[in-house]
Amino acid sequence: MSNRAVPLEVAVAVIVRGSSVLIAKRPIGKKHEGLWEFPGGKFEPDEDFAQALRREIMEELGIEITSQEALMQVPHDYPEYSVNLRVALVTNFIGEPQGREGQEVAWVPSASLSDYAFPEANRAILQKLAIYFKS
Repeated sequence: MSNRAVPLEVAVAVIVRGSSVLIAKRPIGKKHEGLWEFPGGKFEPDEDFAQALRREIMEELGIEITSQEALMQVPHDYPEYSVNLRVALVTNFIGEPQGREGQEVAWVPSASLSDYAFPEANRAILQKLAIYFKS
């Protein structure tokens, strides 16, 4: 059985404030190091999507999500593994996001997201956001 047989389930938050989006830089020593991403992480056993999303965002950024809506799912195969990104749009939260795991975080104007390097699996999210912010 290959590593690609069961994709990693990942909860991802697209955190929006006005026309800006919060992104985080992957730390050195982790897969896709130095690339920017939308915050989130892997599900723990017995967690549902909302639980995983809230836990990961609290751990990574120190904020409490007060509402989110499902945005999309992105299945993606990398050469060595597969992921299923379950993406939520977050427009309401309590606190000010900070990189609690040493990662750099930045509020980026939505029109500037294409200026940042993201992992391949994030391309579909970037395309969806381009449409979202045009409407």
